[in-house]
Amino acid sequence: MAKLKLDLHDIYNKGGKIETELNRVIQEAIDKKIELVEIIPGKGSGALKKKVLRFLDQKHIRALYHRVEKDDKNFGRIFVHFRH
Repeated sequence: MAKLKLDLHDIYNKGGKIETELNRVIQEAIDKKIELVEIIPGKGSGALKKKVLRFLDQKHIRALYHRVEKDDKNFGRIFVHFRH
């Protein structure tokens, strides 16, 4: 199964760039019919993970993917599943 990975460690303090990268990786998954995107906001305070989850919960974004899975073994990782 093909998978895309987006590590937000390098851009965690660049608010606008985070949304740009999230949009880019979701669009790439759709364009290439990739079933899984792994987003790594890191552990930290949890603020970045909450920002990513809020982004994914927007109605127009939520319509693009099948489901979101928070990794129960690694707090700093989110999986976005697509159905093509």
